[in-house]
Amino acid sequence: MPKNTKVTQREHSNEPVTESVADLLSLEQPMDYKSSQMSMGLSPGSTAPGKSLLPEQDAEDGRPAWNNKLEYILAQVGFSVGLGNVWRFPYLCQKNGGGAYLVPYFILLLLIGIPLFFLELAVGQRIRRGSIGVWNYVYPQLGGIGVSSLMVCGFVGLYYNVIIGWSIFYFFQSFQYPLPWAECPFKKNGTQAIVEPECEKSSATTYFWYRQTLNITSTIDDTGGLNWKMSLSLLVAWILVCLAVIKGIQSSGKVMYFSSLFPYVVLFCFLVRGLMLKGSVDGIAHMFTPKLEKMLEPQVWREAATQVFFALGLGFGGVIAFSSYNKRDNNCHFDAALVSVINFVTSILATLVVFAVLGFKANVMNEKCVVENAEKILGYLNTGVLSKELIPPHINFSHLTAQDYSEMYGVIMTVKEDSFGQLGLDPCVLEDELNKAVQGTGLAFIAFTEAMTHFPASPFWSVMFFFMLINLGLGSMIGTMTGITTPILDAFKIRKEILCVVCCIIAFLLGLLFVQRSGNYFVTMFDDYSAGLPLTVVVILENISVAWIYGTKRFMQDLEDMLGFRPYSFYYYMWKYVSPAILTVLIVATVIEMSVSPAGYNAWVEDE
Repeated sequence: MPKNTKVTQREHSNEPVTESVADLLSLEQPMDYKSSQMSMGLSPGSTAPGKSLLPEQDAEDGRPAWNNKLEYILAQVGFSVGLGNVWRFPYLCQKNGGGAYLVPYFILLLLIGIPLFFLELAVGQRIRRGSIGVWNYVYPQLGGIGVSSLMVCGFVGLYYNVIIGWSIFYFFQSFQYPLPWAECPFKKNGTQAIVEPECEKSSATTYFWYRQTLNITSTIDDTGGLNWKMSLSLLVAWILVCLAVIKGIQSSGKVMYFSSLFPYVVLFCFLVRGLMLKGSVDGIAHMFTPKLEKMLEPQVWREAATQVFFALGLGFGGVIAFSSYNKRDNNCHFDAALVSVINFVTSILATLVVFAVLGFKANVMNEKCVVENAEKILGYLNTGVLSKELIPPHINFSHLTAQDYSEMYGVIMTVKEDSFGQLGLDPCVLEDELNKAVQGTGLAFIAFTEAMTHFPASPFWSVMFFFMLINLGLGSMIGTMTGITTPILDAFKIRKEILCVVCCIIAFLLGLLFVQRSGNYFVTMFDDYSAGLPLTVVVILENISVAWIYGTKRFMQDLEDMLGFRPYSFYYYMWKYVSPAILTVLIVATVIEMSVSPAGYNAWVEDE
């Protein structure tokens, strides 16, 4: 270290010294420190608290560093690519115009996704601190942004790991044939065994999810006590997370080699297998058939912006924390574009897989509908309710196709217009099955599991699917926990092993709220309200802090000093004007939606 730098002056003097970000972090001769307003209470040249366990240390400040670039990229990909890519993006794509939804999504990815992701990568790599320390460097009064980010990480981590626990339960239940959710259970009624009435009214997978897995209560007010099966699954989930992060990036970096790459192996396997199934092309065609009129609806753009925002993990602090372990000359501009593109491609791949499988499921359910209703028609023909003259002569009931049934249904509906409703016949239209939009737990634990029961070797595919969900969730949880532990380790001298264990124990105890019999209601509530608006506020404050408080021009100059080249002017205008405007509109729209949503939420609770 040069002996005449401001950093060494601070170490040997009690006098306050004010430096710019470039002076503090490049450890070069100060250019014009009086023009900067940047300050921090901690010594920028001090080492990270606690003895590092990594074999490789940054030569400048002793901060742990990634062993190689691949580990870092996999960590960022594992954090950003999560369960939302598999069960949220396909649902939004179907709901908001199919292939047409990709247009606003991609535009907003360019306008707010990549620029804000680049901003978080840059400040983390430049200042080399967690979320709290980063914003203290920018301006001491902005440390609350990092505290808010840490708190949101805590809320999200509490219920997110519950979902991993559910996946663990289903994973172990998959090692049996037939799968336990393949058929409705029987109950004894005197000397006879009858199908469980509640299961018969819904479906085997729905019954297994709500009754045998969650054992859910009828209302949120009735807690019902702890569900011991889900409590054990949650404990296993937190043990896995603790083992993955206990050594910091030394342990999490190694875990990412598997947890980030394995889901892609499973997705490709499911895609190949799905394309071989009958009806898969129908599902994919339905998915990507563009409904261009949807692009004119503001709701579509709002939901696309929200999905871009959360898909990249902005505002959690995990992106900043991972980036803070990089070397200062790392090309974070390239990293931002690479991770964003990988995230987008993963969403498309997951959408192909989901709708190939759901297309197969829709065909199976439609054929089942045709068979059941054909039996009703035969019964009406035998009892004389319907005349045999109504049935077209070319129709063969032993080989009845969906087209034949549709023709027969149309004739009967026309002739028996007055009494048609009493016959109880269903139209059995494939499009209706494909239009049944499902997301979240409804997709993973009901629709997808039901489809897999019709696969040959269904236990194998079930094991692969839920193992993939576990790994996707684990990658995101590693980033979430890093977003919590890194700022605490920066501020206090605590051994990271002790901190990780204590955090996981506290989180498990608090997470017992979500594994009561009424826990699913709380998961839904936290998912809807604990992260959406708070994270949006955190990110717009991050944007304003850099663009307007510190100054976009000064930040661009710092990036040029760090990267060796000046980023495109595109980022200047995005950070300065476009991103704050879009985020402001998003916040206003979210507040309006939340102000009218409680009635709808209460109705949902009553339906459940």
